[in-house]
Amino acid sequence: MEIDRVLQFVPQQEPFRFIDEIVELDSEYIVGKYTFKENEYFYRGHFPGDPITPGVILTEAMAQTAVVAHGIYQTAISFGEGELKNWRTVFTDCQMEYFKPVYPGQTVTIKGQKVFWRKMKLKSKASMYVNGNELVAEGLISGMGVKIGK
Repeated sequence: MEIDRVLQFVPQQEPFRFIDEIVELDSEYIVGKYTFKENEYFYRGHFPGDPITPGVILTEAMAQTAVVAHGIYQTAISFGEGELKNWRTVFTDCQMEYFKPVYPGQTVTIKGQKVFWRKMKLKSKASMYVNGNELVAEGLISGMGVKIGK
């Protein structure tokens, strides 16, 4: 499955989509990027006058790349692209550590390394970097595919 096709299947959309591009992708590893725009809705209330990106948003960005996008790819290569219309990836668990803030206008690089993929569940070691190699956050994050509808 091509990288551009994976992005087409990511269900999160504006204003809650935190993947601009996927730059590397295979069955073991994914790398994505996102630029936090200066006018993101959450900056107005998260430390007005000195905004930083909330940790929960950083976690969501890591989940969208390391679990949702990578899970879409895993599903497509395991069961075929046609199966993607029947599933949604939902977030199930995380354990994160944060090391530095992300400010409006900064671009982050998100890396996901597969820990396991089985029975429509993906666990990934996720990490986020700013300015190329400055570690922002890292940890384990999991999600699972659930059937759409009843």
